[in-house]
Amino acid sequence: MVQVGRVRVGRIAEVWRYPVKSMAGERVPGAEFGPLGMHADRMWAVRDVEADVTTSAKRLPGLLWCTARFAAPPPPDAGPGNAPEVIIGFPDGTEVSSSDPGVHAALSGYLDRDVQLRPLPPLTDKAQYRGNMTTQAGLRAALGIDDGEPLPDLSMFPIKKLAEITMYATPVGSYADAYPVHLVTDRSLRTIAANAPDSDFDVRRFRPTLLVEVNAGVDPQAAESTASGYPEWEWCGGTLCTPGARLLPQIPTIRCVMPSHEQPQLKRDREVSRTLAAHSRRCLGVYGSVSQPGRIVEGDPLDLVPAERSKLATLTGTGVARVKKALMRVGTAAIPKGDR
Repeated sequence: MVQVGRVRVGRIAEVWRYPVKSMAGERVPGAEFGPLGMHADRMWAVRDVEADVTTSAKRLPGLLWCTARFAAPPPPDAGPGNAPEVIIGFPDGTEVSSSDPGVHAALSGYLDRDVQLRPLPPLTDKAQYRGNMTTQAGLRAALGIDDGEPLPDLSMFPIKKLAEITMYATPVGSYADAYPVHLVTDRSLRTIAANAPDSDFDVRRFRPTLLVEVNAGVDPQAAESTASGYPEWEWCGGTLCTPGARLLPQIPTIRCVMPSHEQPQLKRDREVSRTLAAHSRRCLGVYGSVSQPGRIVEGDPLDLVPAERSKLATLTGTGVARVKKALMRVGTAAIPKGDR
């Protein structure tokens, strides 16, 4: 795809790492990024023993009240098959190490569910990444969609990616939900919050890897890329450049029910999910991948090399876009309804 000039669109305001999937994140000054995303992100996850599948706060909201920190700085070789020791903190102040044989019982007692803490498996152990086949009932539960409401438009997902997340609980080599990088702008948070002034759209509800400040001092040439209420959506298909790394924003992030769950300093608020459904197509932020490995730190300037929009791509509802939407409607309809 042909690309055009590079323009300044903002700066990296915050960098977040999540040592354990669905537990509280930790804000860090910076991190290395590679093909699998942020170094040492989501090295551990909780596995539901009865269902034999990696689970999350979508099904066990209590996980959001747990903290997680590494016992020591993660070594350079941390990754699939080599997860560093992590310390789990519970709401009552007690802590337990991943190296303690009692960690599984402690988590099971807290969650009132038979679970185990599992390290990120090696890339070769694909069986550990598999999940139960997705059903429409499961999709509704994860997204917080009531019976009778339409399922979201999944046509934004590449068909290969949709097949992967249908087959696996998480992508092979990662405990992330779909893509290794998740980016949200402060502009998007303000835009969605304006539609529900009594709700708190704190960034922690949305668990991004990177929070980007879209500031008034950006390159004038970037006006089109930053004028939107949700500017990161306009960046999809282009390349985001920091001094150390390059990212490829791929698709808007479809939000599940998790942002509405209660967590420390944030009350349970179903209005958060309702507002996203009503005003932003259930999306906030973008998923992305890493095209050039390197280090990203808070304060880094962020530039965009936008993808040139072809005439065919802009013909919404026709050609390739129409065919893909039709295929995705068929694919969504083919997802088993399942039991509640």
